[in-house]
Amino acid sequence: MSPLRTALTVLFRRELSLAWGGGGGPLLACGFFACLTVLVPLAAGGDPAGLKPVASAIGWVALALASMLSLERLFERDLDDGALDLLATGPLPLEAVFAVKAVSQWLATGLPLALTAPVAALTLGLSPDLLPLTALAAAIGGLGFAFTGALGAALALGARRGGLLIAIVVLPLFIPPVVFGAGALERAANGMDPIPALALLTAYALFALSLGPFAGAAAIRNAQS
Repeated sequence: MSPLRTALTVLFRRELSLAWGGGGGPLLACGFFACLTVLVPLAAGGDPAGLKPVASAIGWVALALASMLSLERLFERDLDDGALDLLATGPLPLEAVFAVKAVSQWLATGLPLALTAPVAALTLGLSPDLLPLTALAAAIGGLGFAFTGALGAALALGARRGGLLIAIVVLPLFIPPVVFGAGALERAANGMDPIPALALLTAYALFALSLGPFAGAAAIRNAQS
């Protein structure tokens, strides 16, 4: 096994372990997501007819907010204990470090949220026929959330109130996947083809995946200088 591949494997295992175990792992995000999607129907009076037109939008807003919960510690903990300096001088480029961290974030938070999304959809009154599409769209959107969120975490490195800065940077960038994801479910619920909206959601995720590592690595270098 080449040194680069060995370093990549070790880093991936480390990041996945930290992402899965740190701060409760996926339980905090999934619990927050479930609480939001349960509280909204209760606050709306439990009327399925009144909730149905906005159910997909509510679900995607809750998904976006839940994806943000663990972003603050994604790079900050490594900056505080000096691990980020070691990673910057290691065999892997910072772009690869960023990508590994973002993928680990998606595996530890995005995929569990995608598995929770069908249950949340039922809570919000969506049809059971939409559950496979709900999980698929949430998984694709979660990948975009992970890379865009990781970029926000990198930009907020070293800032006081980093969590607030991450929210300010990331929330506007989360608008397209929320619109596309909710649009796919809305189109399917109305008997239309959800593929166009799903294709736009996939394009957003691929764009975040391709651009995020370069922009994130530049932000990390700026924070270290």
